[in-house]
Amino acid sequence: VALVVCWVIFHSADIFLCTVAMRSEGEDGEIADMMCCASCGTADVDNIIKLKEYNLLDGSAASQKHTSQQERDSESRAAEIHDDILFRQPESSHLGECPICLLPLSLDTKHAMMQSCCSKLICIGCYCASIRYEVVKVIKRRSCPFCRQPEPESAAEIEHYKMKRRKANDPVAIQGAGKRCYHDGDYERAFEYFSKAIAIEAGDAEAEAHYCLSFMYRDGKGIGRDAQKRVYHLEEAAIGGHPNARYNLGVEENESGNIERAVKHFIIAAKLGHDDSVQRLKGMYKSGYVSKEEFASALRGHQAAVDATKSPQREEAAKALGYKLMQGRN
Repeated sequence: VALVVCWVIFHSADIFLCTVAMRSEGEDGEIADMMCCASCGTADVDNIIKLKEYNLLDGSAASQKHTSQQERDSESRAAEIHDDILFRQPESSHLGECPICLLPLSLDTKHAMMQSCCSKLICIGCYCASIRYEVVKVIKRRSCPFCRQPEPESAAEIEHYKMKRRKANDPVAIQGAGKRCYHDGDYERAFEYFSKAIAIEAGDAEAEAHYCLSFMYRDGKGIGRDAQKRVYHLEEAAIGGHPNARYNLGVEENESGNIERAVKHFIIAAKLGHDDSVQRLKGMYKSGYVSKEEFASALRGHQAAVDATKSPQREEAAKALGYKLMQGRN
């Protein structure tokens, strides 16, 4: 019985033709490529495949074709991942929160005070509350509401504080120095400061530095014009929660005819409290490019973002300083 089983197994292999490429010397001295049965070695003449004809002997053509497909797949996947990150709604704007009351800061920079001693952006509510406290306590010299350093009394003292922060690698102070150099026409130093602030990777300062570099690459001041790098820095700033950068991307996509992408940018910016993005969406809604649900969602998000920046203390401070706490301006 065992011998019969072995005989059946051995000869049943003939039924399944596992082909292998074999090389045999022909009469003309060239290598003849044929597909042969693995069991009996007989070639099926009708199914002989000329491997050289298809360049499969060395695999060059197939390898190139496979590599090209891999590259296309990789580029497609990379674009999907990039868009997933780009169109993700940030939790807050690049300005973040007041370090004292922990409420989101308004996009209107008039409603916050930058402290040169510690590079902290303090909302006017906390700043005025600190002043009132010092008046009641009859404190002769004001101090920073956050770090309690004495407030500078001269431009030289302010510059001294800023220099100390730059030496400590404070990214806010560094990108602030870049802005001053830019406005003074020293574009090379401005570029260096912005690049250094980005390298430190510190949230709001990094996003603002990216935004500033996008203008430098747009105008070609100090560096050559580069549209690709401009878009790159705008996208990095937008990912960091910069509503102006997000708005500019929306405008650019709209002008390029990419309406769907433009709408996404405007909605994200609107939900950060950006007024101009709401106006853009309003116009696109009238033109039929934005659905009623999308527009309503953007309006609710915009109002929620604006309301989150309000407090009784900030309202009182705004009245005292003559400001009007309205919607966040860009």
